[in-house]
Amino acid sequence: MIGNDEELLSHVRRSHDRYLDELKALIAIPSVSANPQHREDMQRCATLLVERMRGIGFESELLATDGAPFAYGRYGHDPAKPTVLIYGHYDVQPPEPFELWLSPPFEGTVRDGNIYGRGAVDDKGQVLMHLAALEAHLHVRGELPINVIVLVEGEEEIGSPNFESALARYRDRFQADLAVISDTAVYSADTPALTTSVRGLVHWDVRVTGPSEDLHSGYFGGLVRNPIEALAMLIASLKDDRARVTVPGFYDGAPEIDEEVEAQVRGLAYDEHASAAELGVPQLWGERGIHPLARMWYRPTLECNGIWGGYQGPGHKTVIPSFACAKLSARLVGAQDPLAVRDAVKKYLLARVPTGVRVHVEDEGTARAVLIGRDHPAVAAAATAMERGFGKAPVFIGTGGSITPVGSFDRIFGLPQVMIGVGLPDDRIHAPNEKFSLKQFFGGIETMAMLYDELAESLPARERSAR
Repeated sequence: MIGNDEELLSHVRRSHDRYLDELKALIAIPSVSANPQHREDMQRCATLLVERMRGIGFESELLATDGAPFAYGRYGHDPAKPTVLIYGHYDVQPPEPFELWLSPPFEGTVRDGNIYGRGAVDDKGQVLMHLAALEAHLHVRGELPINVIVLVEGEEEIGSPNFESALARYRDRFQADLAVISDTAVYSADTPALTTSVRGLVHWDVRVTGPSEDLHSGYFGGLVRNPIEALAMLIASLKDDRARVTVPGFYDGAPEIDEEVEAQVRGLAYDEHASAAELGVPQLWGERGIHPLARMWYRPTLECNGIWGGYQGPGHKTVIPSFACAKLSARLVGAQDPLAVRDAVKKYLLARVPTGVRVHVEDEGTARAVLIGRDHPAVAAAATAMERGFGKAPVFIGTGGSITPVGSFDRIFGLPQVMIGVGLPDDRIHAPNEKFSLKQFFGGIETMAMLYDELAESLPARERSAR
């Protein structure tokens, strides 16, 4: 144990209102990386983070990349202390559809014990947890028990396309003993968790074109193929009625569910009917004979994320549209090769072009699946910190989502990593009415404050001296 915990936690609890105001200020900036119109907002958000880090005593600056800048901070160069790299992202998903939000997405509205807004939990609130915990240490103790590097990127929500090249460019700045990532969730409101696996990711844009312009469906119906129908046929062909992807080679490298995974998921409290009700569906659906949690964490999937074409305004406009578009994505597991999956799906679609239309497929970046071992002492330190912060020992879970930098830190630096997030499964990330439970937010700050002490005591000296 390092320093006075009660004084540290007392400072955190006295500062709740200030932390909320700081989170509202971050949410107010529409840092949507997918939309080029928000380029200035991206810069503004990164600058605000740099100013916040400087305000608590960090060396901090913007680091240029081939896309959105990194917000970079550093505190401490003591060779006797371990160096921990804290990663997060300041970019957010697009807020649309606006009409489904109960409060403005970029205002940070507090109600019912939550703060609502785009980026509240993914990932601005979880970045701020660390900055608040670091500030508390410096305010109460005047120092940190570890050297800290903070890296907040601005392109995670679009697959971090420039992340690895920027890491390589600034390699010397990111030498560390451990990476800590807080961009994940707990298992449930009363069950904290550490995440030990993330799925990989591939994106595609598909465009089906037919006539050179929209046609009158009365004059030309039955004469010209409808691009929407053709696209629907293509998408429907990607899976069979057992939810298995039909693309040849798609499952290459994907392990079957073994006894260890079965034991892990069946050891967690899970009600399939309650889950379906919470998600608003009549029943869950997916590969047969596999536990829903195993399907979500340890099996690959291929999904249509969006589809559009033709007239979508009020009333009716009887046309055969000239085009139809869809966005697809795959989540990968195990040793699945993202590039091989990318090419296999593209080949499958282009080999099945319906007569009377043309199909164009573009891919938009990839990421590998990553499995994190539980035997590193930093994992035990994180488990202890989470138990101290939330009063209950965490369970180990996977996540169905993808975090590209997890693989990058492993490939470029060989860094051990800890994924310690505190979001809730019902926080509606990527959807309207995204929220962050205030209990989780404030408990997360206390957990991170404890984490730095635990890491200072548990990280092996041999790792510190090796760098």
